Amino acid sequence: MNGLSPGSLETRFVRLHGYRRAYRITGEGPALLLLHGLSCDSTTWLPVAERLAERFTVVIPDLLGHGESDKPRADYSLGGYANGMRDLLTYLEIDRVTVVGHSLGGGVAMQFAYQYPDRTERICLVATGGLGTEVSPLIRLITVPGAGVGLGLATIPPLRVPVRVALRTLARTGLPYTRDLDEAADIYESLSDPGARAAVRAVTSHVVDWRGQRITMKDRAYLAEVIPLCLVWGAGDSVIPSRHALAAQRRSPHTIVELFPDSGHFPHKDQPELFVDVLTRFVDGAPPARFRPRRWGATLRDGAQTEGPQDSVGAAASIVELTTDDLGVAG
Repeated sequence: MNGLSPGSLETRFVRLHGYRRAYRITGEGPALLLLHGLSCDSTTWLPVAERLAERFTVVIPDLLGHGESDKPRADYSLGGYANGMRDLLTYLEIDRVTVVGHSLGGGVAMQFAYQYPDRTERICLVATGGLGTEVSPLIRLITVPGAGVGLGLATIPPLRVPVRVALRTLARTGLPYTRDLDEAADIYESLSDPGARAAVRAVTSHVVDWRGQRITMKDRAYLAEVIPLCLVWGAGDSVIPSRHALAAQRRSPHTIVELFPDSGHFPHKDQPELFVDVLTRFVDGAPPARFRPRRWGATLRDGAQTEGPQDSVGAAASIVELTTDDLGVAG
């Protein structure tokens, strides 16, 4: 891999298209690309990285605008992020991956698979965006005029310590809707950086408005029949409701859904051992997709016959009647 030997989880850096990108890489074996959510960074995956590295090559980037990566005035669309992940993998000389995305990272994972099916073996989405319109009101508020000024005032130095302490204290109470406040404290701290605030607002403006999520994969749900898909969700998620996973499974019956009863929006952090077991079982049990342009084109043409997102199940039904070889799945 470009002269790099996977080892510890220390942060590494590469400059691509003029921007410094931070990433971690460890382990050996089939490649997993782990993508974090909005205002998070690669550290969100540390609870599961070492165990996954026993079986896999684990690549964990800080998306542009997050963590230790640069925070320029740049393209923060899902397509832009997917391009960045392609370039990072190319630099690392990794051809194909199982792409795993949490929250915003799930949207990036879906976009990556849509743009680069030839480099995608499987998709695992964790409490992902892009499966419905509902999302926490706090995220919707980021998109309203003046939100940048509000975030700046809310993170001024005199407030930072008491707000962080309050969030972490509430997270330990066990009260309703407080499960994820420990992670919210880390996100709050990251937003004290003006560059991070600007990047978060730019990202959010692409995928959310005051009414909720703007981008959905409903109209392309039938493509999940070509690439194995697993959805992992915390039953107590107060950011994006877990019913989105069940609705997606109805649209695409071959989708695997795993609900973690004792988790919120961060199931990979709430129950890391269970998450590793679920992801490993998914990779072991789902043969990697093999991209075949003619079959991909036929699948798109089948989907184009539908009237809209509500007809995706019909399109999927016609696809699953094909043989495994026709679908381009490596056996």
